[in-house]
Amino acid sequence: MATEFRLPELGENIESGKVTSVMVSVGDTIAQDQPVIEVETDKAALEVPSSVSGTVKEIRVKEGQDVKVGAVVLVVEAGGAAPKPAAPSAAKAPEPPAPEATQPEKAAPAPAPAPRAAAPEPAAVEKEAAREAPAETEAAAPEAAEPPETAGRQLGAAAVAASPSVRRLAREIGVDVNQVPGTGKGGRITPEDVKAYARRMNVDAGGVAPPRPAAGAATELPLPDFARWGAVERRAMSTVRRRTAERLGHAWSQIPHVTQFDKADVTGLEELRKRYAKQVEAAGGKLTVTAILAKVAAAALRKFPQFNSTLDFARDEIIYKQYCHIGIAVDTDRGLLVPVLRDVDTKNLTQVCVELTQLAERARTKKTTLDEMQGGCFTISNLGGIGGTGFTPIVNEPEVAILGVSRNAIEPVYISGEFQPRTMLPLSLSYDHRVIDGADGARFLRWVCEAIENPFLVFLEG
Repeated sequence: MATEFRLPELGENIESGKVTSVMVSVGDTIAQDQPVIEVETDKAALEVPSSVSGTVKEIRVKEGQDVKVGAVVLVVEAGGAAPKPAAPSAAKAPEPPAPEATQPEKAAPAPAPAPRAAAPEPAAVEKEAAREAPAETEAAAPEAAEPPETAGRQLGAAAVAASPSVRRLAREIGVDVNQVPGTGKGGRITPEDVKAYARRMNVDAGGVAPPRPAAGAATELPLPDFARWGAVERRAMSTVRRRTAERLGHAWSQIPHVTQFDKADVTGLEELRKRYAKQVEAAGGKLTVTAILAKVAAAALRKFPQFNSTLDFARDEIIYKQYCHIGIAVDTDRGLLVPVLRDVDTKNLTQVCVELTQLAERARTKKTTLDEMQGGCFTISNLGGIGGTGFTPIVNEPEVAILGVSRNAIEPVYISGEFQPRTMLPLSLSYDHRVIDGADGARFLRWVCEAIENPFLVFLEG
């Protein structure tokens, strides 16, 4: 008896992923819970275990293909556990569609194009662009009922029911679908509901504020034919690169950024770091400047709570987080990933160093989980190992601030009537000016510099 193994749910708000590796072949005997494919989402690469056992008779996916949750992955003869319930799949061997998205609905695809969206944070703010796949690549099965959106999309928000096409429309015209009253059957949100809500928003704003376009929407200019001037090569964007581009494009277009610069004297800190490096290594970690900055940043967030917040513009509220999770930007061969260190304020420096070492290694080896990529309050991006004297990092929405770190250098500093060689560390603080005033930005960055120069300050004020 042949059994279909379908792609199971990959995590909250994840609707599809790109197959990066097929780990079995036709004729192989597989056991239940044996990894059979590797799937890359916008947040992490995951090994997907089979829920059935037996002999592989047919493989319905291939490397590079975008596969939706519920699509048939394998056909297995005889054996094992029944497959997990999933939505209807597409035709037996669909052509790989245009990159699909990762958005809240987890039901089967409908004939309408499915949106892509990232909701990496607990307060989840819409920050994604939609991208339509050709109609012929969509599933031919009848439309399945979609479950209400999970409450995790917005703190305190009630669950809403809306189709992918309705959510896409809401993003394109700048409407928070969580705020739209539904008039459809069972309170379901219709396109007319979204348009009516948008009109009311404009009236309330005095008719001044235009609808907010989605990032990457049809405002992009057409590209010339570069082949006219010489040879070119086209390469498909990875899922991580595509999602990074969308998120950063949205953040840059929607957040009024301000970046402030300062330098910290790390001469003494470098001496301490070298002195205790072996002690941390013995525990399984590396005593890095990034780890030290994570502890300092956690203390700074306690002292300046507006930096540990999220703007809920639709409700005219600012959400202040009572926890302290620090995102650390990691350079990988797939692009920039930002895994999250949990509860940095409650852990000692050795614990932070060990966890950061392990987290960075998992990010580079595609072993991070979705949970490890979500929930950040503040991000640190350290480019010092590469070089540079400064840069302007883009805020990782829905956070409101990010700290950029450049390469330190020995500089002459005037101290006690004479110039002395000191190791100076350039820092860049970008923040959302809607939430943080310039004076507060300057105070925050100066406090961070002083805490680095005199770590005892963390114990006194942090």
